Formats: sequence, C-alpha cells, structure tokens
Amino acid sequence: ELFREVVRIYPPLLPVCEPVQGSDIDARKAPSLSELRLHQSTVWLWNRPVYDDVNGGHLRIEMRALPAGPTAVDMVANAAFLIGAAEGIRPQIETLLPALPFSLAEYNFYRAAQHGLDARLMWPSFLQAGYREHTIIDVIAQILPLAQEGLSRIGVSSSESDRYLGVIEDRLRKKQTGSIWQLKKLQELHRESTLDAAQHGMLEVFMRHSEANLPVAEWPL
Repeated sequence: ELFREVVRIYPPLLPVCEPVQGSDIDARKAPSLSELRLHQSTVWLWNRPVYDDVNGGHLRIEMRALPAGPTAVDMVANAAFLIGAAEGIRPQIETLLPALPFSLAEYNFYRAAQHGLDARLMWPSFLQAGYREHTIIDVIAQILPLAQEGLSRIGVSSSESDRYLGVIEDRLRKKQTGSIWQLKKLQELHRESTLDAAQHGMLEVFMRHSEANLPVAEWPL
C-alpha cells in the first residue's frame, strides 16, 4: 500500500528510466527496481517504505518521526522510549484509541512541534469522560513506566532500559532538549557578541558536546 501510494500520488522528479524490461528480470535474483528506488528516494513520508536489492534484497519501513541527535545516546533513548511505549500501550490500545480521534492526534502533533516541552496535549486516560488537556511533560512521565514494561516484555534488560529511559527522565526534569539548549546558548552568547559570532560559537560548542556523546540534558549553559 505504501509503495502504491508513493507511485500514484507523487510525480517523478527525476525522469531516469531503467533499460531492463520485466521479461529480462532474473527470477533467481532480487530485481533492482531502480526506477522505483530512485523515485522512492525523492519522497519522504513519516512511515517511509524502503526496498533495496542489495544482498538478496530486503524491505523495511523507516520510522522517520524519531528525531535525529543531537547525540547517539539521545537517539537510542528516543528509540527505546518509542518502542517501549508502543509495546507497553499495546495491550490497552483498543481502550485508548476511541478517546483519541485523528483530529486530536493531528492537533497534538502540531502543538508538540510548535511548543516542545511547553506544549499542552489532549491525551486519553482509562477512566476518561470528555477531553482534558495535559502538559506534555505529564504525558511523558505517565508513559515512562509503560515504556519500561514494554521493553521488559521484548527482552530488554532492566539495566539497559533504566539507562536509556533515564536519559528521557533527565530531559523532563531539567526541561532541556536539543532545541531548548540551542536557543538558550544562542541568547547567552548573543549578549556578548554579534548574532553571527554567537551562531558560530553555539555551533562549535554544539559539535563538541555531540562528539563527546553527552546526553543533551547534561549540556551546560
């Protein structure tokens, strides 16, 4: 369905055609499908289907909602939280879904993108009657124990889940994400220099902390 959507909805940007015809495809090998792969490389969906013919061929779905960086440890923590939360919520998903129609999910998406850790979301509860706003920090704090249960259910050790979910907890406690740190650091440096110099200075410090793989909640200001 995802591949069909990519082909039918999005016009090709690069008119490069594959000389190989369908009748020329070797049934013993994964087909290259180079035209599809080229077109697919120009379309970036939130859940992005990927086909590759390398090493016998494979299919995967990239979950692109996961933020990149600012450090490797932060990215692993994000993935642990997402996967753990999905597994933790799964047994109760049929109870929760009727309380979160798509229009509210879309509303939450934009509030979170605009306001980060200051966002207020419409979030379902098991005893819900009507809608109620919650701070995004409260929502994440409520989900963290479920994420711990979910990771345990799929065989992640408690020491590993404690480590990575602890990175998320630190962000909540200190109210510091990558974007929050960048804005605050830029304001701090801009008080003593031009905006151009402050931007360069912020980027240099950013790169240093990122290369040190220090969780962003621990980046000093």
